[in-house]
Amino acid sequence: MAALKAFSLFSLALLLLLFPLLSAHTTNSPNSHHKKTSPFDFLKHLQGCQKGNKTKGIHDLKKYLEQFGYLSYNHSKNHTHANDDDFDELLESAVKTYQLNYHLNATGTLDDKTISTMMIPRCGVADIVNGTNWMHLGKKWHQKSHGSFHTVSHYSFFQGNPRWPQSKYHLTYGFEAGTPTAAINAVAQAFRAWASRTHFTFSQAPSGSRPDIMVGFFRRDHGDGAPFNGSGGTVAHAFAPTDGRFHYDGDETWSVGAVPGALDLQTVAVHEIGHNLGLGHSSIPEAIMFPAIPSGATKGLHPDDIEGIRVLYNM
Repeated sequence: MAALKAFSLFSLALLLLLFPLLSAHTTNSPNSHHKKTSPFDFLKHLQGCQKGNKTKGIHDLKKYLEQFGYLSYNHSKNHTHANDDDFDELLESAVKTYQLNYHLNATGTLDDKTISTMMIPRCGVADIVNGTNWMHLGKKWHQKSHGSFHTVSHYSFFQGNPRWPQSKYHLTYGFEAGTPTAAINAVAQAFRAWASRTHFTFSQAPSGSRPDIMVGFFRRDHGDGAPFNGSGGTVAHAFAPTDGRFHYDGDETWSVGAVPGALDLQTVAVHEIGHNLGLGHSSIPEAIMFPAIPSGATKGLHPDDIEGIRVLYNM
């Protein structure tokens, strides 16, 4: 009991150490009496909405689904509805696709479960790229060699299956100036997790050299075409091979380990490094590559994640 209490105090101390470095907003503190707001809070007011409704805030839902690849009015005859509050047929189809990817009842209606799932903080990488639902197409049936039953895999790749060349199976990583020591250690642990289950090896790049993967903390629009949206929305993102960028959102509350109201640095790092290696999102909630990243929890690699890497790199 004493050891557990000591660990909790240690985790809280690390959280409080990280917080002033990563956020200028005191409302992010777990000890604050101010209620945190999320960029996804608008969804609360849309519960029960369905095709045919005209409800204030639906245009924000359209932006949400467009950001993550589920909706595009560019080539639709209903393109005039892109910025209005009409719940049209195209939006209903997008909601159904989202529900399928997240194992929800695909009714096209914004029920309570759909709203609560959409509101969970998540990775900023889109689930669908250029209209192709890789989370859905990634499902593959595999025969077990020792039996007659099957398992299903839900991993996915980026469009075109980008990957590191065979000459780059040892990757170096570095950190932007000002990255806290606790974050550096957490990212190093995340690289060790991937190295233990794949053919990749990783090492921190020597000072002054150009690393293959660069990690840093950023806020809002930071020049990469994928702006963050404040605390509680998109919490991190990373780019496919061989880009190598991995960005945490500096407006989030970060921690080492599972701390209520905070996001575990290592869990998010394992997810984003998966993107750096070429994995897209998985529709298995237990997989590290599942898009939603709840606070106050930790997660590690899942067999689906490892199988995805092995298939991508023909291991």
